[in-house]
Amino acid sequence: MALQILQTGKFQRLIAILGISIFCTYSLANELPGEKIQESLVMFNWSDYMDPKLITQFKQETKIEVREVYYESDDQRDDILLNMDRAYIDIIVINGAMLNSYRKRGWLAPVNDQLIPNRRNLNPRWQEAFIGAKDYGIPYFWGTLGIAYRSDLVKEQITSWRQFFQPNDNLRGKIVLINTTRDVVGMALKSLGYSANSSDSKELSEAGDILLQQKPFVHEYSYLATDETSSLVSGDVIAAMLYNGDALTVQEHHEAIKYLVPEEGGNIWVDYLTVSSISKHKDAAWQFINFLHRPENAAQLAKTLYFATPNKAAEQYLSQEFLNDDTIYPSKEILQKSEFHQPLPARAINIQNTIFSRVTNPN
Repeated sequence: MALQILQTGKFQRLIAILGISIFCTYSLANELPGEKIQESLVMFNWSDYMDPKLITQFKQETKIEVREVYYESDDQRDDILLNMDRAYIDIIVINGAMLNSYRKRGWLAPVNDQLIPNRRNLNPRWQEAFIGAKDYGIPYFWGTLGIAYRSDLVKEQITSWRQFFQPNDNLRGKIVLINTTRDVVGMALKSLGYSANSSDSKELSEAGDILLQQKPFVHEYSYLATDETSSLVSGDVIAAMLYNGDALTVQEHHEAIKYLVPEEGGNIWVDYLTVSSISKHKDAAWQFINFLHRPENAAQLAKTLYFATPNKAAEQYLSQEFLNDDTIYPSKEILQKSEFHQPLPARAINIQNTIFSRVTNPN
C-alpha cells in the first residue's frame, strides 16, 4: 500500500499527518504471517522514484521494512514538512537547492560515514554541488529539466523556452508546467535570456508578465503522468515541462514524444537522500541508503528510472548505450548552458512566490 499526499491547505495538512499514521498502522497490521520485522522506515519521496524490487531485497537481507509516502512537487514537500509532525519520516529525498535550508532548520541528521562505506563510489562533483550536501546528504540521481513534446502535433519543432512560454496558438490549453516555483519562474527567466537565479526585480517582473500571458495556453500546473494514461500520450497535452528520465519513461508509450533541453539551457538538478534529525531509526536509514549505493544496486536503479547515477562504480554495470544516451547524460555543451538553482535573497524568494501564486491562482 502507498499513501500519496497530493493536497495542501490546513485541512489537507491534517489529513497528511493522520494519513501517515494510518499508513504505518495499516502496513504493520498487514505483515505476512511469520514475518519478523526488526524495524520499519518511512521514506518521503516522489512517486515512482524507487525500484520496489530493491526495497524487497533490502527487507529480505535485513528484516528492515521501507515504506514510501509521496509528494507531488518540491514546494509541496517543503510545505508538508513545515506543517506536520516530522517524527513519522526517516528518509527524505531533497533537491539540492533546498538542502542547506533544511540543514539550517535543524531538520537533517549529519551523514554517518561509518554506515555509508559505499560513499567512496560517488562522484565528488555531485557530493559537493550544493552547500551542505557533503555533510548532510548522499546524492541519489542527477539530471536536467527540459521540455517533452509531441513532435507530430506541433506546427514547428520546439527548440527553445521562448516557444514554450510564448507559444503558437495551436498550443492553447495544451501545455503543462511543473507546480514548483523555482522551476517555472527560473525557466521563464531563461527564456528571456536571464539567469534562472536572477534576483533583479525588473527581470523577475518580466518573467511574471510572460507567465501571465502564457496562462491561457496552460492545461494545468501539475506534474505530468508518465504512464500510458499520460495526457501527453493521449494528445490532450502537446508540450510539458519535464525531468529527463521521466521523459524517457513516457516516450515508451508514444514514439512521437521528444525531449530536449532548450537552446537557452535548462536546470541541472541533483536529488539527495537525507535522514531526518528526529528519526528514531537513523542507523537503519543510513543502512538502506548505503544499500542503494552498492554499485550493482545503483545501476539497477538507474536502468529502472532512466536517470544518471552519481555512483561511478555503478557504470561498469550499465551498457554503453545507456551511458551514451545524451538525454540521460547530457553533453558538455548542454551542461555549460544550464544552471543549478542557487540560494536566493529573501526578497527575490518573496517576489517569485508572489509571481507563482498569481499565475497559478484559478481566478
